[in-house]
Amino acid sequence: MRLSPVVSGLGTYPFVRLDDAKRRALERGLELIDFGLGDPREPTPEFIQRALADALPRTSGYPRAPGLPELRQAVARWCRRRFGASIDPEREVIPTYGSKEAIFGLAQVVGGSAGERDVVVVTQPGYPVPERGALVAGARPLALPLREDDAFLPDFDAIADDTWRRVAIVWLNYPNNPTGATAPLELYERAAELARTHDFVLASDEAYSELWFDEPPASALQLADMTNVIVFNTLSKRSSMTGYRSGFAAGDAALIAALRAFRPNAGTVPQEFVQHASVAAWDDEEHVERTRESYARKRELLLDVLMRRGIRVAGGSATMYLWVETPGGESSEAFAERLLEHGIVVSPGSYFGEAGEGYVRVALVPTLDECRRAVAILEDVL
Repeated sequence: MRLSPVVSGLGTYPFVRLDDAKRRALERGLELIDFGLGDPREPTPEFIQRALADALPRTSGYPRAPGLPELRQAVARWCRRRFGASIDPEREVIPTYGSKEAIFGLAQVVGGSAGERDVVVVTQPGYPVPERGALVAGARPLALPLREDDAFLPDFDAIADDTWRRVAIVWLNYPNNPTGATAPLELYERAAELARTHDFVLASDEAYSELWFDEPPASALQLADMTNVIVFNTLSKRSSMTGYRSGFAAGDAALIAALRAFRPNAGTVPQEFVQHASVAAWDDEEHVERTRESYARKRELLLDVLMRRGIRVAGGSATMYLWVETPGGESSEAFAERLLEHGIVVSPGSYFGEAGEGYVRVALVPTLDECRRAVAILEDVL
């Protein structure tokens, strides 16, 4: 059987490798505390569950790609309330099946191998989906490193003028996975200006915009001019709704129109009962505040033991992640393997690209009691 050489060449998704390592550890009888995968284990709030259950009798037929009007309106209300952004719910927003599938598919809409626009700029270390989506679309990913010396912000000046002419998409992700860094509004303004000058799409993945500990981070939604700009967000992290698969894309009306034309072919839109639950989630902020408080308590526990044991946390103060420097020149995979032998699961920084070497990512998803147990283990291991 002949398979797509692009798909065959992608290799194993990094977190599948992590799952395999966990499985082998469990087979050896280890009890694991899993800080590896960024899958929230906070319970989905009951009022969201009730909204979904109440919508079940009203649901029949295929969900339409533009989504329910009431969901688009709820997203627009949230964008105004949170960022002061004026989003037209009819022309400038579309629901997505979480954000992963929409991020993966964007290069099929605006990039690819045809024509001159065959480059997709991704940041590294970073979430692997934009790069993999670019490859499947026939585009050429270009990795822009995020360095600690630059506060994990990209250096756009490192891209040559002749390269800009070939760029279809530039991806940003702040608050950043895996580093936890945040970006100032000035970075979005510079990137949007470049997008208009060179006529590429600025795509901003903002899945962690509501998980912050010092002050609310900026968003590309705050730009005065959204020409060539599209923003992706999701309820997965904000409202602990990973299994519901509900997010949105918002921005330039021409880009949203292109997604409306493309997405019925893929059939990826949340079920209508999920959309009704999503309306309830976007309209409420109290549960988000409680979620931040929960992550903050776990974060303080881990920061304390790492500091006392001389392990440096290099990243920023947002997201559900700690970006931790490996000790004594140890490689990221070797350090992760050493911790795994004691039942602590973390993600090697190399899983996020070459620029992630020298760090591990700690996802603050275990329960508070599990975090306390982890602290006791780390006291002895580090």
